[in-house]
Amino acid sequence: MKLPKILVIDDEKLIRWSFEKQLNSKGYKVFTAETGEEGIKLFEKHYPDVVFVDNRLPGIQGLEVISKIKAIDEDATVVFMTAYGSIDTAVQAMKEGAAEYVNKPFSFEEINLIIENIKNNLCIANKVLLSRREQREDITFDLIVGQSQAFKKIINISKKIARSETTTILLLGETGTGKDLFARAIHNESNRKDSAFVTINCSTFPDTLLESEIFGHEKGAFTDAKNLKKGLFEIAEGGTVFLDEVGEINLTTQVKLLSVLENRVIKRLGGTVEIPVDIRIIAATNKELKRSVEQKTFREDLYYRLKVFQIDLPPLREHIDDVPLLIDYFISQFNEHFHKNITGMNHLAEELMIHYHWPGNIRELRNVMEHAVILENSDEIQVDSLPGDITKALIKQEKPNGAYQFVLPDEGISLDEMEKQMILQALEKTNQNQSKACKLLGISRDTLRYKKKKYNI
Repeated sequence: MKLPKILVIDDEKLIRWSFEKQLNSKGYKVFTAETGEEGIKLFEKHYPDVVFVDNRLPGIQGLEVISKIKAIDEDATVVFMTAYGSIDTAVQAMKEGAAEYVNKPFSFEEINLIIENIKNNLCIANKVLLSRREQREDITFDLIVGQSQAFKKIINISKKIARSETTTILLLGETGTGKDLFARAIHNESNRKDSAFVTINCSTFPDTLLESEIFGHEKGAFTDAKNLKKGLFEIAEGGTVFLDEVGEINLTTQVKLLSVLENRVIKRLGGTVEIPVDIRIIAATNKELKRSVEQKTFREDLYYRLKVFQIDLPPLREHIDDVPLLIDYFISQFNEHFHKNITGMNHLAEELMIHYHWPGNIRELRNVMEHAVILENSDEIQVDSLPGDITKALIKQEKPNGAYQFVLPDEGISLDEMEKQMILQALEKTNQNQSKACKLLGISRDTLRYKKKKYNI
């Protein structure tokens, strides 16, 4: 985490000077105040991470300063200093909210140790807060299933982007194409992997709550803001923030997000202090942002600022030859979850899966496999265990304008042989031009390659 900001409130000039000299040399930002009143004003202006407060001060005393600081920010970390140490005074300081106390005279080895402990505690507190929102998974690109040429190309590009120093990435793709998995993999293969990964689904929050969630708010910023709250951009310091459904953010919040991307500082709602943040932002949407820009619902400058690196995730129908791999992967996953021992999928059932158009993409396939594994009682998933949408897909195919029809030979023909003959005819009609053959068949190049390999064409 970044080095904490430190405020020292002490009426002794030598003490203030010593703190500045010793801690500035270690890279800490140090603010000093001679009185409690001045210290409280500095606290409200800079919101330091650690406050050292002397007991005996001109004006309001140290114990009262602690009370007032904790009233402003209940999470503030305060260290009580006194030259008149007693158990009673220390106990009272702790009751007022002090995290530590130290007796004067002290050494800076002692102060440094206190600061290190506080840094560790702040880091743990942030992780605990984030763990309530995120169950961290160690997903890497090696664990993302896909061997088609199109998919492997995207994974290779994503790996390079993950390891770069870029702080802004835009993921585009239909619902269910795996944008959340790619975001996690990018984080876990970056130099930020040991810091927080935070997901914010922008479509699930009303506008004002979304801003409070992202940027935080000061006490009294709005009716229900009874305490200061740090936003997730602030808490995720050093890590990655995944803004899912970024296309749903309103124009007012878009302006603030653009400011963060350009200046790398935030302001809490109701606040005036600029707080530096070091985070990577991965934004994702299933919307066509270019069209949203044309419709004036998404800012053009924010769009171009987000798409420094853009990754377009293909729909499953464009890498259909990954379906058998995904089937095997989900069978293995759900076998373990539901304590089953299914070895695979019946040939006809698999053919139906490969020919289905998958409007819900990989997420829909996962749900279909969960459904099938739960219902199946044999060693192989049969057609009867698949949902109706899959089994009706072949039946619903219609003759285009009645221009032609397939005549089933009396002796019958397998679906495989029929499909092989269609591919051979398409290649013959196009003089072996694979792009044109794909258009005739309504399939992708990856699918054609898969079928040629399957039928040894």
